[in-house]
Amino acid sequence: MRKKIVAGNWKMNKTLDEAVALVSEVVNMISDEVTGDVDVVLCPPSIYLTTLKPYLEGQTRVALGAQNCHEKASGAYTGEVSAPMLKSIGVPYVILGHSERRQYFGETNAQLAEKVTSALANGLTPIFCCGESLEQRQTEVHLDFVRTQLTESLFHLSPEQFANIVIAYEPIWAIGTGLTATSEQAQEMHHILRQHLASHYGQEVADNTSILYGGSANEKNAAEIFARPDVDGGLIGGASLKSREFTNVVKARQ
Repeated sequence: MRKKIVAGNWKMNKTLDEAVALVSEVVNMISDEVTGDVDVVLCPPSIYLTTLKPYLEGQTRVALGAQNCHEKASGAYTGEVSAPMLKSIGVPYVILGHSERRQYFGETNAQLAEKVTSALANGLTPIFCCGESLEQRQTEVHLDFVRTQLTESLFHLSPEQFANIVIAYEPIWAIGTGLTATSEQAQEMHHILRQHLASHYGQEVADNTSILYGGSANEKNAAEIFARPDVDGGLIGGASLKSREFTNVVKARQ
């Protein structure tokens, strides 16, 4: 049975004091209000990971994740963070291939294949992002585009390795724009992604892969989106910066 997961991507937000307050509030709210079998992942800026980790001690439902890691284990890569570094501080998850990393930093499918390999070699669970632009959807090339993202970045993995991957579908046109895919659009793409995984790894692997929705999901639309059979949770952006709203999103998935 695949996991239900709701991850919060804080992006480049919050000062240290604000981050401590937010994680404390979320942990307490999740502990008090969430009774279902949903895993929660909080992804603050990497600079805060070691400071925030003690606030999650004893928590079985809430884990930390990084927003990115470099494909190399070490070296002269100023400002970067490697998978072994994340492993050394006990961070279990890492977001890879977010559309903003692709857009602003030019990350390619080939580079992300290396990042995925490095993350898995260090025991991290990658939350691998894929998704299309509005132009790609309007010109009806979005299905092939997203399939190619999976093929070129993930299909070098063995079935055993792939079992540790979480997919996050994020329609780029619905990130920070106020637009959101309808639950029907989300289900359609999630189903197609699962079919594509089945074509390479078999139906059992595909059926056990968690696929999250990541396009402006919030407390108002989460329940409808999460109710779709192929949507296993969410990668939440703006709504993850408010403890009450984020907790409500998590409760919509439990």
